[in-house]
Amino acid sequence: MKSTSLSLIAGTVALAAVTGFAALTAPGEADAGEAKAAARLPVERSSLLCPAPGLSDLAETTYTSFTPAAGSGGTAGAADLMPSVSTTADAGDDTSAEKDGEKDGKKEESKKAESGKPVVSLKKPGMPATAEASGSDAPALVGTATGELAPGWTTQQTTTVSAGATRGLLGVSCTGPDTNFWFPAASTAKSREDYVHLTNPDDTAAVADIELYGPDGSLKSDVGEGITVPARSSVPVLISTLTSEAADDVTVHVTTRTGRVGAVVRAAGDETGSDWLAASVDPTGTLVLPGIPADATDVRLVAFAPGEDDADLKVQLLGKNGAISPAGHEDLHIKSNMTAGVDLKDVTRGEAGSLLLTPAESGRATPVVAALRVVRGTGDKREVAYIPATGPVGAQATVADNRAKGSTLSLTAPGATGKVKVTASAGSEGGEQAVQTYTVKAGTTIAVTPPVPAGLKGSYALTIETESGGPVHAARTLSLPEGGIPMFTVQTLPDDGGTVEVPNAEQDLSVLDG
Repeated sequence: MKSTSLSLIAGTVALAAVTGFAALTAPGEADAGEAKAAARLPVERSSLLCPAPGLSDLAETTYTSFTPAAGSGGTAGAADLMPSVSTTADAGDDTSAEKDGEKDGKKEESKKAESGKPVVSLKKPGMPATAEASGSDAPALVGTATGELAPGWTTQQTTTVSAGATRGLLGVSCTGPDTNFWFPAASTAKSREDYVHLTNPDDTAAVADIELYGPDGSLKSDVGEGITVPARSSVPVLISTLTSEAADDVTVHVTTRTGRVGAVVRAAGDETGSDWLAASVDPTGTLVLPGIPADATDVRLVAFAPGEDDADLKVQLLGKNGAISPAGHEDLHIKSNMTAGVDLKDVTRGEAGSLLLTPAESGRATPVVAALRVVRGTGDKREVAYIPATGPVGAQATVADNRAKGSTLSLTAPGATGKVKVTASAGSEGGEQAVQTYTVKAGTTIAVTPPVPAGLKGSYALTIETESGGPVHAARTLSLPEGGIPMFTVQTLPDDGGTVEVPNAEQDLSVLDG
């Protein structure tokens, strides 16, 4: 998956071409061919895809769209999320819109979707825009932001289901389209009902492959190949229908043969509710999984080594006072192309933390992907959320849909001490932005209540910027308890890709002097 996630989540945006520029150099100011350092410019176009939230008739969904005000620049633009055409896919079915009798119908549905009104439309940077949807038939969304609304554009989809098998608080940062995604911590067990949601933002069909890997290697499947996602459409695929093998820990790998898609997994369990699983950061030797709540009652780590080599990892929990190794789980061995899972139980023991995975032997870094399944509560009052490995906040990271109460920001510095600035935006219905600076000591995690806008009305966004040191990794936990159930969701905050590096082109006018 792209660096998110998500990387389903960052989070993450697809960047369109950014216009470069040329600088004319007078004779004597620079040697011919000498180039200045590359400049970072705001992107001019971003794309986001939100999966269909429909879970039950009791589902209540809020969309919150936001672009940071600082450094947006550029011309006035637009940021609209439009309904896609939803398509149901079952294993073995031909999901292509080219089937007899369907082609014209799909085209007509697509036209209706494209001509419809935006579900949520952002008008200006610095203030969130919100929209709501109810029931099980809310569509997936396909969106584009341009001009001053493109750099750092993010949308949070938050769904509450108060009862039933899919009850819970489900949150996801809508993702940018890509061609490669990794989802550790999925499952094909009978107690789980996990769907891969594939959304195509383009005007031509995309063709995707879904591969599954369990504890013993690849899970046999003849129907995960060549899944067609029609233009501007969304296809949910129940992963347990792709194989006859049941496994508690499964890694899902989504790639595209043609086109690009947004991908995210909706994971639902019989006893722990449901949430979205965003994609892990691309395979790498060192992974950071930030934002484990202090009161987590059960934490399960799932990792996968996609290459030809086995991976041996050192496992550390970074807490407020430094790093510790979980007793009995100091190391993790992952066989090549096999999924490994380990139950860390209540590893945080009342202290919020982040997990750091590093090569057990210096100089032998084997690329891996990983995610955490985190449970809060006990008995029939349990709730689940997922934390994928994620990249650092970098220049800037943003998460929308924060509430006056219930938001917790987790910051961790796995290497050097880092300093970040956190800006709380104006509220969606009023309020003035607030700013707070945090210093995160090397090898630690801090969990803080983020700043709240003065006079807040509605919800607000948080933007994190690296000021010095680091890197710093971050996650936001949103808690909305209901009926004695500690409902929560966790979103990681990788760099939002709001700027792109553009080389300067120089021309030495002396070469034109005849």
